[in-house]
Amino acid sequence: MPPIFSSARVFSVALILLAPTSPAGAQSNAPALPHIVVVLADDLGWGDPRCYQPDSKIPTPQMDRLAAGGMRFTDAHTPSSVCTPTRYTLLTGRYCWRTWLEKGVLDGFGPPLIGSDEDTLASFLKQSGYRTACVGKWHLGMQWHDRDGKPLGERGQGGFRSGVEVDFEREVTGGPNDVGFDSYFGISASLDMSPYAYLRNRRVETLPTEFHEQIPNTIFLNGVSGVKSPGFDVHDVLPRFGDEAVGIIESHAKREEPLFLYLPLNSPHLPVAPSAEAKGKSAAGDYGDFVWETDQVLGRVMDALDTAGMTENTLVIFTSDNGGLWHWWDFSADDDGGKIPLTPRGEYVKGFGHQSNADWRGTKADIYEGGHRVPFIVRWPARVKAGQVCDALVELTDVFATVAEITGQKARGDSGMDSFSFLPVLTGEATTSRPFSVHHSLRGMFALRQGAWKYVEGRASGGFTRPNVLLVKSGEPEGQLYDLGQDAREQKNRWSDESPRVAEMQQLLNRIRESSARAAAVE
Repeated sequence: MPPIFSSARVFSVALILLAPTSPAGAQSNAPALPHIVVVLADDLGWGDPRCYQPDSKIPTPQMDRLAAGGMRFTDAHTPSSVCTPTRYTLLTGRYCWRTWLEKGVLDGFGPPLIGSDEDTLASFLKQSGYRTACVGKWHLGMQWHDRDGKPLGERGQGGFRSGVEVDFEREVTGGPNDVGFDSYFGISASLDMSPYAYLRNRRVETLPTEFHEQIPNTIFLNGVSGVKSPGFDVHDVLPRFGDEAVGIIESHAKREEPLFLYLPLNSPHLPVAPSAEAKGKSAAGDYGDFVWETDQVLGRVMDALDTAGMTENTLVIFTSDNGGLWHWWDFSADDDGGKIPLTPRGEYVKGFGHQSNADWRGTKADIYEGGHRVPFIVRWPARVKAGQVCDALVELTDVFATVAEITGQKARGDSGMDSFSFLPVLTGEATTSRPFSVHHSLRGMFALRQGAWKYVEGRASGGFTRPNVLLVKSGEPEGQLYDLGQDAREQKNRWSDESPRVAEMQQLLNRIRESSARAAAVE
């Protein structure tokens, strides 16, 4: 396998690099490595930030400030339209469908997804002398045990587990501290699943001795049950993450080694639980207020960097793990046979006139653009000119190769096999990014983007939007093909009109699955 850092491509997720510093043991005349902070929102749509959609009903001054100071990507995508697979790929540079998790997501008690033979951004950066810290929602599995000492396995086809059988006094392994992070504070998964408890490194901070059937004072999430630590309140989680992240930056101001801070937020994912301070700050109800509060946490991180004197050589990447869930679709497409019925969440935001995914079709979990096209903003004053808007095709997958090129490091094993560096795009040395992009839905449906064309290996959405499964009748197209240059809303299926293109794109997708994205790019 050729060196990961040899290709030039794109970036993803919120990365922040701090003040000019040198790693331990570096030569005095070597260029200072940047501090890196990745801020990953959860279920934030492309159209939520005002710097992406001026008609957004949500004020996002901090996202807008970040964009004004750096580069805003308009064609950035997550490798999956749901969270666990995207988080795996972001940290490893390897598509998650290459693992045992070929579709769906983990619950709060899922076993570790990252293998011991894999590099992550954290383990990778430690080789260059970085201090590594993770604050936030992990959702990549940890090794829990039941009260008989038996390790918990996959949940299978069952629902999210409540955790009543778990021994919470045992050390939890296989999480952030075992894949390269020096410190960790956060929650094991989303707040719509148990356990409702904070973890500090390998231990639960306060034993979850209570059991709740529902989460009070939130919208569209009143039936989630599970174990809970006394005093744990979902409204406090986002502010607590902000406090912890700011504390890490403040503690690092006088240290010499570079910092890597990974900050995967819990918002604006369900449960929508804005704090009392956030109430009424948007014109899009509780959901809009929760996005506003997400924006404020990003602002606190940027302010902390300013105060610590770290901003100039700090690479900031802000993004989302998939498209927005709070979206409504009010026009028909030829594969749907009519209007798509709205979900309660769609009805909610439509009442405020807000479109979380702007004009892109579909929502989180879907193979359509609304499922995986996300905000992606990069700021690095030392090397990236301010106020740029970039239409290069990028994936969150590409953070790995970009960091590899910045540090000059090589990864172990298959780590980075699907990642392309977009550092030359950031610095103005190139205008293109990766040659193609691979998309994957909740139900395991694949799509391939090449140029303006998007090939979908199947019919329907493959996710939440109905129909999510569509049986192909004799004589009908077997899949979908859209020319996004002429049909950004994915309304006209060109499958039957473009047979040679369909065959070529299918062959390319097969080569990627059989080898790696980087290998397929040079064949």
